[in-house]
Amino acid sequence: MSLKEKQAEDLKLYYTIGEVSAMLGVNASLIRFWEKEFPALKPKKNKKGNRLFTKANIHHLREIYHWVKEQGFTLEGARKKMLADKKIKSQMDRSGLESDRWTTIQGLLDELELLLKK
Repeated sequence: MSLKEKQAEDLKLYYTIGEVSAMLGVNASLIRFWEKEFPALKPKKNKKGNRLFTKANIHHLREIYHWVKEQGFTLEGARKKMLADKKIKSQMDRSGLESDRWTTIQGLLDELELLLKK
């Protein structure tokens, strides 16, 4: 793939089901099946009803592929694993926000202390 093709691919917002199936090396019918089985996977559809996948959709599909095809999880097991991973990520994001807020508050308190000492 040339540099121009790579840059054009990076700017692309939507991918067709054919492009996605080629990326993953699976049939389009399997992607349509996974779409029904995994609620997180909701591609947009154009006026014709063709599926348009975003990079986030492709990320979800890669996760599904990993758990089902590479790790041997059942569909139910993969669903549970993805939900658990999502909850953990959400908790980490929240705790990161809380620590960022605490750092900001602590910084403001330090500045106030310095101002009061002057």
